[in-house]
Amino acid sequence: MPASLILASTSRYRRELLNRLGLPFAVASPEVEEMQLAGESPLANCRRLAQEKAAAVASRHPLAVVIGSDQVLDLDGEALSKPGDFATALAQLERCQGRTLICYTALCVLAPNQPARTDVVPTEIVYRSLPRSELMAYLEREQPFDAAGAVKVETAGIALLRAVRSDDPTAIIGLPLIRLVDFLRDAAVLP
Repeated sequence: MPASLILASTSRYRRELLNRLGLPFAVASPEVEEMQLAGESPLANCRRLAQEKAAAVASRHPLAVVIGSDQVLDLDGEALSKPGDFATALAQLERCQGRTLICYTALCVLAPNQPARTDVVPTEIVYRSLPRSELMAYLEREQPFDAAGAVKVETAGIALLRAVRSDDPTAIIGLPLIRLVDFLRDAAVLP
C-alpha cells in the first residue's frame, strides 16, 4: 500500500490543482515563515521555501509523501509574493506595468527513504500598461491579496497581462502539475 500523500500548504489554489490528479491526499499547514533572506535571489528564495515547507510537514508525518511548493515573482531581484492588502497589491501592480517578470513556482516532494525531489518551473509574465483606475477596479473586484504579485490568471487578472509563457500552465496558478506527476511517478505514488 502506498504511503499517504500530504500537501504542505494552506493554499486553496494548490489544493484545487492537486484535486485534478484524482489522488486522495491530506492537507497540513507547514507553519514556515515566508520571507526573502538578505542577499537571497527570488529563485533561491522560492526553492528554499518549498523545501522548508515539505520538510516541516514531513518531520511530523515521516511515513507520508509530502508535497511542498512556493511561488514568487522576480522584480529586479526582489521577490514579490502575496501582497496581503489593497495598498500593497496596488503598489505591486503599478511597479509591474509594461514589464516582463519571471514567476518562479518551486516544487519539493519528500518520500520516505528516498532522495528529495526539487525543481523550479519558471513562467514569463508580460504585463500590460494600464491606467491606475483599471488596476484599482480589478483589485476591488477580485481582491487577489493572496496571490503572488496580486494577479490571478485563472480569473480577471488575465486581462492585466499581454502574455504568459511556460512549459506548465498550472505553475502560474501555484502548483506545477506536469512536474509533480513526474515526481510522484518517481516516488511510486503514481504508476
